[in-house]
Amino acid sequence: MKMITTGFALAGVLALAACSDAPAAENDDASAQEQSAEAGAESPEQGADGEQPELPEADTSDVPEVVAEVNGEEITGEDFTVLYESQFQQMAMESQMTGEEPDQDQLKEQTLESMIGNELLLQDAEDEGYEASEEEIDALIADAAETAGMGSSEEFIEAYEEQGMDEEQLTEDAESQVLINQVLAQLEVPEPSEEELRETYDEAVAAQEGAEGAEGAEGEEAAEIPPFDEVRDDLEADATDQARNEAALDHVEDLRAEADVQTHL
Repeated sequence: MKMITTGFALAGVLALAACSDAPAAENDDASAQEQSAEAGAESPEQGADGEQPELPEADTSDVPEVVAEVNGEEITGEDFTVLYESQFQQMAMESQMTGEEPDQDQLKEQTLESMIGNELLLQDAEDEGYEASEEEIDALIADAAETAGMGSSEEFIEAYEEQGMDEEQLTEDAESQVLINQVLAQLEVPEPSEEELRETYDEAVAAQEGAEGAEGAEGEEAAEIPPFDEVRDDLEADATDQARNEAALDHVEDLRAEADVQTHL
């Protein structure tokens, strides 16, 4: 089963509403290349001729046929490689700007943990008897297409097929994702208090004032933070998303504590 990420971040690898091996990654890579190019001569990694150095390659030589078993269900090396190479490519793009080589061992560990987390959530959905309707599956694919900057689900599916995948696999992955999202939707998430939102706002204002003071007269003037009342709803949404992330991570930890997980990477 190829990975479609959950609506929440797991193990630092999964991203919001994106297909890990979908065409959306191409847009991310193009954006990273553009940002890197804009850095120009300021980039320490840029050669004398102004060209960016070649990106490092993902090392998958040590990936076994089965990277893990979760309650008897295998996570294959093939599926792991698809997700790992996608994540590595994004990190490699970032490394052109930071000058830091990607830590492949750490990324492999994070990738494997995210796949184990997804498998645990999927098994939990099946144990709870959740079902994915055709409408929910179609809606998820449509959202993924929009996220990838495509005009329709059909265009998104065509891009998948051009990468050697098929519509049936995409539909199966979307069904799995719908089931996982249903599990996460049932988790209890506390609502942020007004005091917490105010504290977050005050910290943002103080951080901006500190940054402006450090930049001095030569620094660019940062955009002024709007009044609290104007950004309150955004602050609440961000706080709720963070609480959902934490609840998802806690739930995966609980599931793993009771699961039989064997890793081979």
